[in-house]
Amino acid sequence: MKEVKDLTIKLFADGADKAGILEMNQNPLIKGFTTNPTLMRKAGVTDYVAFAKDIIAAIGDKPISLEVFSDDFKEMERQAKLIAALGDGVYVKIPVTNSLGESSAYLVERLVESGVKVNVTAMMTLAQVREITPRIASGAPAYISIFAGRIADTGMDPVPLMAEAMGIISKTPNIELIWASPRELLNVFQADSIGCHIITATNDILKKLDLVGKDLTEFSLDTVKMFKNDADAAGYKI
Repeated sequence: MKEVKDLTIKLFADGADKAGILEMNQNPLIKGFTTNPTLMRKAGVTDYVAFAKDIIAAIGDKPISLEVFSDDFKEMERQAKLIAALGDGVYVKIPVTNSLGESSAYLVERLVESGVKVNVTAMMTLAQVREITPRIASGAPAYISIFAGRIADTGMDPVPLMAEAMGIISKTPNIELIWASPRELLNVFQADSIGCHIITATNDILKKLDLVGKDLTEFSLDTVKMFKNDADAAGYKI
């Protein structure tokens, strides 16, 4: 098993809590950030632009992905250009379809041709990868985000699909593949093993990096101690 220092994959932190973002920004292992409207709402963000400007100023030149929130492609394009203008490190997240299932392929093509860096998000099928890749293969730098964690939630092993996706984009140097929505730290090593460029994970998962290489006998004993301490603290009696 690789040590953390030997990983070639880039680690991005996924979230919208400012304190958590600032904490991760101090970690030299974290190379970028992603967020989305769901995470922003959960974190209590009410002013989209103010939040975005605040975070961009805090993280410096590290890349950050910020998502449009319209369902209309013309409005998505307007929002995308405004978001992109907030900073050089901004990648604009465009869902692979709108909520009606209509493809965003034409829109992302227009955006990369105009110099906007995009992150095509919420992808889960190889058909989507094959449709989007040629549309963004000759423009600004771009990400393709495949929600491997959600694929795993269906009972399907995402590793073969992610490996095939890497093959599809292998001749497009401006595109990087993101393993999105991981469920456990093991996913970092799985993604690294297939050459995936980036994995974006929540702070809770990234904090488990300290456990890599931990002796399992010691870890077992720590777990037993945790159970005992919690039982003692609760004052349980039979």
